[in-house]
Amino acid sequence: MNIFIIMLMSLFMVGYYMFFAPNARMPEQETDTAIAMSDLRSVAECALAVHNAQISGNTFDDVCVSQNDIKSKSVCLDNRGEITGCGVGKRSNGSFIITTTGAINVNDYNAMMEILEQSFATSGTFGIYQDGVVIAGGTSAKRVIPESVKKEFDLKDGQLVYITHYDIPDPERVFTGAVADDINCPVGTTKTYRFGRWQCIGYNMKTSCGGDTVWDYGTMECVPDESRRPLCSGNQTAVMVDGLWECLSPFGERTCPPGMIARLNYDILEWECVEDLNQVKQPSKCAVQNKRAIRGRDGATLRLSSALCNDCEKAIIDEENCNAICVPDPTKISSPLCYPGRTAECSGSSRAFYFGFPTKEYVANVEDISVTSVPFDSSHSQNRRFNCLDCGNGTIDTSRSLPPYIAVCNE
Repeated sequence: MNIFIIMLMSLFMVGYYMFFAPNARMPEQETDTAIAMSDLRSVAECALAVHNAQISGNTFDDVCVSQNDIKSKSVCLDNRGEITGCGVGKRSNGSFIITTTGAINVNDYNAMMEILEQSFATSGTFGIYQDGVVIAGGTSAKRVIPESVKKEFDLKDGQLVYITHYDIPDPERVFTGAVADDINCPVGTTKTYRFGRWQCIGYNMKTSCGGDTVWDYGTMECVPDESRRPLCSGNQTAVMVDGLWECLSPFGERTCPPGMIARLNYDILEWECVEDLNQVKQPSKCAVQNKRAIRGRDGATLRLSSALCNDCEKAIIDEENCNAICVPDPTKISSPLCYPGRTAECSGSSRAFYFGFPTKEYVANVEDISVTSVPFDSSHSQNRRFNCLDCGNGTIDTSRSLPPYIAVCNE
């Protein structure tokens, strides 16, 4: 009996261990840890790329720079630790290139220090800023930061700080850059100059786009690359499928009723009938029977006055308040009712057309001209028709004239 009970307890303990064993939950934990470590490593790699670009006098322009608030600049310190000007021939107590990132979460300090120790141990002073010092990865050194640098970079706990000391050459000294063989990097990586040689570094996977897509800095997402859209033969259409352009044949034919056109719906790859915008007339809230009105009152419908637009004018209706106004119609200048003479005779340097504006209030309704440029004198008619101004032995002042609306003679 005791042996039977012992066997049952053994089976129960084996089943309990197999079901609740830690390794049953390990893959999920390892995946979460790997993602977090990858994000932290991408911050350090981006800061390193910006720092190296600053050293070589270039600019590293990638979306990771703005995402992680990375800044880099050269500073020079005097013997009191204050920031002073840098330049050839200006000797200072220290010349530095300093690169900073945005602050990381305090819970990620240990993970980031592990990354710095494993991957950036030879980078010198590259660590986390905390309580006025930079704790470098891979070493026990703590670099004290001068107060002037803290203020210049507005340092806060949790920021990554990369510091490189360099010498400003004397005028007679010339430094040459290290000679290194160029390399070709595979797809998915970028070429970066690190530690005196070219290296291939992987893209930040959050901003790298695959297939026929490209990163859009406006929407901050991968969008179809229109420059890669193929030219399809026959009646095929280029469609984006799983991030790649493909030429597909339309599925069947669709006959649409009048006023509608067929359009391929790229989401379901089916033809559908949509409204033809070229034939749609915008509705008007103004119920107008006769648009030859010179003015109207505010209201839902247009009120016609006794003064109508003449044959040389056209009516313009304001859809907001249904007011109607008359303005000159240049297309009617050849009409005998608007200009009885021959239009070809009113040309040259001494003759030009003008419209007989009746009042300045009338002129204010014409958008193409300025109120102050329209003359109202005895030599200009106010007949609401087109007229020819003859300057005789004089010439037309082109700077103040705008035929066929305005014509002015030189004084």
